[in-house]
Amino acid sequence: MIAFVSGTVAALAPDAAVVEVGGVGMALQCTPNTLSTLRLGQPAKLATSLVVREDSLTLYGFVDDDERQVFELLQTASGVGPRLAQAMLAVHTPDALRRAVSTSDEKALIAVPGIGKKGAQKLLLELRDRLGEPIGARAVGTAVTSGWRDQLHAALIGLGYATREADEAVSAVAPQAEAAEGTPQVGQLLKAALQTLNRAR
Repeated sequence: MIAFVSGTVAALAPDAAVVEVGGVGMALQCTPNTLSTLRLGQPAKLATSLVVREDSLTLYGFVDDDERQVFELLQTASGVGPRLAQAMLAVHTPDALRRAVSTSDEKALIAVPGIGKKGAQKLLLELRDRLGEPIGARAVGTAVTSGWRDQLHAALIGLGYATREADEAVSAVAPQAEAAEGTPQVGQLLKAALQTLNRAR
């Protein structure tokens, strides 16, 4: 079990980071929230979870142990694999997920790509006694809903774009974010923002 990775950030992508550890580049799958905390060439320490499959070894990186723990707990529910667990954490903070489960908030879970109404109901039942109570007092999704601009902007800066470019990209995807039902999905907005930046170059 690799509990954490500590080293210099060697590369950043929309859904992954490479951290150099002792001359070896460790590739980690990360949420936009985690990526927004990283900067190229700067030191970083990420909590990690290694997912072993017959044909692959995938390392997932997290901003802290709490996010990693929730990622692993989510996968104890039937039908939830690492990709869906990561998608849930891309849309909601760990505390927002705890609150959604403790208050039986179906809409919060349906906001995650890949989760429908029946799936949300099933997850609420299975996860109720596993995630625990929310640590903070924020409402479900409040941090993500009110802060998608900040998260997206920070992620673009972390990928090496200038502040002006990041500002323009955030403005370009704002209509898409405002038109979305429920919580804006930062991961999808990041992909859309990168497309607008690539077209502008």
